[in-house]
Amino acid sequence: MVSGVQIHSKVAEKAQSVILTEDALAFLAALHRTFESTRQSLLVAREEAQRRWDSGAPFDFHPETAHIRAEASWQCAPPAPGLEDRRVEITGPTDRKMVVNALNSGAKTYMADFEDSSSPTFSNMVNGQLNLRDAIRREIDFDTGGKSYKLVEKPCVLIVRPRGWHLDEPRVTVDNAPVSGSLFDFGLYFYHNAKELVKRGHGPYFYLPKMEHYLEARLWNDVFDFSQSYIGMAHGTIRATVLVETLPAVFNMEEILFELRAHSSGLNCGRWDYIFSFIKKRRADRSAVLPDRKDVTMTVPFMDAYVRLLIQTCHRRKVAAMGGMAAQIPIKDDPEANDAVMERVRQDKLREVLAGHDGTWIAHPLINKIALEVFNAHMLGPNQYHVRREDVKVAAADLLNPRVPGKITDEGVRSNISTSLAYTSAWIGGNGCIPLNYLMEDAATAEITRVQLWQWVKYNSRLDSGQYITAEYVEKLIDELAPGVKKIHAGVKEDNLKIAVDYLKGQIKKEWPSEFLTSDLMPYLAIADGAEPEWQKSAL
Repeated sequence: MVSGVQIHSKVAEKAQSVILTEDALAFLAALHRTFESTRQSLLVAREEAQRRWDSGAPFDFHPETAHIRAEASWQCAPPAPGLEDRRVEITGPTDRKMVVNALNSGAKTYMADFEDSSSPTFSNMVNGQLNLRDAIRREIDFDTGGKSYKLVEKPCVLIVRPRGWHLDEPRVTVDNAPVSGSLFDFGLYFYHNAKELVKRGHGPYFYLPKMEHYLEARLWNDVFDFSQSYIGMAHGTIRATVLVETLPAVFNMEEILFELRAHSSGLNCGRWDYIFSFIKKRRADRSAVLPDRKDVTMTVPFMDAYVRLLIQTCHRRKVAAMGGMAAQIPIKDDPEANDAVMERVRQDKLREVLAGHDGTWIAHPLINKIALEVFNAHMLGPNQYHVRREDVKVAAADLLNPRVPGKITDEGVRSNISTSLAYTSAWIGGNGCIPLNYLMEDAATAEITRVQLWQWVKYNSRLDSGQYITAEYVEKLIDELAPGVKKIHAGVKEDNLKIAVDYLKGQIKKEWPSEFLTSDLMPYLAIADGAEPEWQKSAL
């Protein structure tokens, strides 16, 4: 065992034996000892920034980096092999069946997700690493339930999303401190697979989530440089697409690309997390109260401004401007309803391609055909970098415009409660991606529902009926709706539902909402994995 490194769980022993090798753990320890103090300082900086915004400081573009935004000459690295055309990307967790189905889907790329669509049980994390390792080497074929799962001759290009900077990996410690979830996911995948990926014609490609400041992108770039040097790989081999899914990040887009310019493959509209962040970061702003979740569409003013600025920024720097997720899944038993849902998907993808996006996300293989048809009809080349969107003029006020047509309804409150309880219960039980009402839901949706309920209670909002939304009203609905959660998602266990109920009731009464439910509830997963280091006992 590597000095100072401890593994606090014995689950998934086979995967651990392949993935948590001594040399891989030595690499993780080197990453941790080199970059952990910087990560912690950046997380403290997030808290300090939030206190400034709570006190009335404006959200705006950074004056100290105006020269970077003004300088027209710099560009990011050209597309890496396999990333020239990304018109449809499928996303999902890293279980073995999903990996095969996604790689065989016919989409251009597959984003294998260790973040919002995965519940980070240790089994999910290390088995996911093993599944990707096997897929890259074409050793993943298997049979189950009378069905064979085999990779096609030319599968999708693989991109991996590690967890965000805010998340720890509590089952592995270095010098008695938990390693970063980001560095755990990135480090193991990179160490085991980077050279093999290059040998097979692609490279180590990543999606980077939840960043709030360009200095967080600088940290990723430093990690990339260190890692490539560590294994003797040419600098610039790594590519990373950044999800712009926090309100602060939208004011940092040029700077994020600049920091990662040797490794950048673009930006992505992480639409659901962006709405969550819009509410959470403006928690002290009564004017930022939003209506029902279904009314906050991509065409409302603040979302439209975000999209237009992202496309303009990416194409100015010659990288991909990726569109958002189509979370819809087919409705097999109602053709008429299915046709209506698929038409909404088609219109959403048409909006994206006509706006200038270079590709889009889907959550289900059967949506691939629709997305491809739309992009094939309107994007004749591999991308739209030539669509410079010089017509776009977006100011800070446009990105902050809270005017959203819509109402807060009893149905909207009920939907938020049911979705929050169902997803949170499933997540605690080890499932981070669940179908609800013909949508594939992940942590981002649960986060929106949670902070919306908090916001409506905090600011004594009214339903369209005139009734005030109080903590008592929401708690009553939670108790009413909780027994029905098992009907909308059969995998929910009673003990986990109770945790979800208690958590949501506590959240709506807090002065400020928690930063992330995944951080709050991670100790439950760690204990289930047999890991309860001293540092986390106080978290429960």
